[in-house]
Amino acid sequence: MCAAEATDRSRETSAAEDAVPARERGVTSRPFPSSRRLVTAAVRAGRRMVPMTGLFQVDLTTARRTLAETDPPLSLTAYVVACVGRAAAAHPQVHAYRDWRGRLVEHHHVDIQVLIEVPTHQGPFGLVHVVRDADIRSVVEISAEIRAVKAHPSSTGNGRLLDTLAPTLGRVPGLYRGMYAVMSRSRRVHDMIGTVQVTGLGMFAGGGGFAIAPPSLASLAVVVGGISTSPVVVDGHIATVEVLDLTVSIDHNVVDGAPATRFAADLRRIMQRAVRPATAAGPAE
Repeated sequence: MCAAEATDRSRETSAAEDAVPARERGVTSRPFPSSRRLVTAAVRAGRRMVPMTGLFQVDLTTARRTLAETDPPLSLTAYVVACVGRAAAAHPQVHAYRDWRGRLVEHHHVDIQVLIEVPTHQGPFGLVHVVRDADIRSVVEISAEIRAVKAHPSSTGNGRLLDTLAPTLGRVPGLYRGMYAVMSRSRRVHDMIGTVQVTGLGMFAGGGGFAIAPPSLASLAVVVGGISTSPVVVDGHIATVEVLDLTVSIDHNVVDGAPATRFAADLRRIMQRAVRPATAAGPAE
């Protein structure tokens, strides 16, 4: 075999190896899920807010160890909810909102929206569950409540609505958009849905990382990011700690940067000093 023939065969072999495998191309069209219409309407209603967003890290070494020591292990989301509740109670202005008369409304309690992924016939969906009085509840109670909702979504009002009325109401053009527009400034609605939101996006990915949540009706949103290890200097020595990435968004329409920063500082302090997250008293401050 001459050198030219060998070169040609080599090129043909290389071309065959690089060829894209044959496959059937095409697309699939299906109805837009009614559950997604709820989400898009909520995001549109939340666009009226002017979010101030801060990214910061929290040392959760002690808290994570204590959470894991319980049987069953306590939810990290529940721990964050309890800590956010206590910090928000000390700074009520960060989850205030304006009513129809333009007045600022500040709650003396903290009800927190938690997004819990549940199965539906249209696929997985982030169900909004409201943890009432999160500022005085223990991590044990909140963790048990979140697990119960995840196991039995229809046991809650929002879960039953998602299964029954949502598919029908979603077919009415503009209904969800108008509904959320009314909800955004209604005091009664805020009493029902809460004023703070905690989203645990970092639970679905390994390693550290921050996430930015879309707009919502909550004046204060905390996004739980990823967890990673980081070296720090403690008493002149280098130690390895577990660091949680948090994103905090606060509506600039109702609060300035300084109060928002003080809230974030208190939240970090509470989370890092909360060495008794499994007790009935909740996080220690």
